[in-house]
Amino acid sequence: MSQTSYYRSPFGDTTYTKVFVGGLAWETPTEEMRRYFDQFGEILEAVIITDKNTGKSKGYGFVTFREADSATRAVAEPNPVIDGRKANCNIASFGRPRPSPPRGRGQTGSPSQYQSGGPSAYTGMASPLPPAAAGHQLMYPSYGI
Repeated sequence: MSQTSYYRSPFGDTTYTKVFVGGLAWETPTEEMRRYFDQFGEILEAVIITDKNTGKSKGYGFVTFREADSATRAVAEPNPVIDGRKANCNIASFGRPRPSPPRGRGQTGSPSQYQSGGPSAYTGMASPLPPAAAGHQLMYPSYGI
């Protein structure tokens, strides 16, 4: 049994060599995408994903490189212009890039609005309720009296 039998790809482990390319124009042909990524290294496969019923592009695809270094160079610019349109790319196995959650003080050194003095100035205690308008008091039924 070969080592590549564990992977779904005919190219073996593509964890660091497969690049996701999103934001493509629906008209962008596979060859145009391949032409852009050729500058980074040898490409094993370039595919634009299409709708199985209509055959039209879904606006994203994948490029699989022979070497991980080539894929790393390809994603160094996360928003390349391919076929006249700003795309987005990243290593496919890493998933969508997400902004890191805020931690403690803001990056600029100023206190966060959630740390004393912000618009809500949370103190850990409930705010007092506003006084009820005169003549509109709520009456609750008495139970068991």
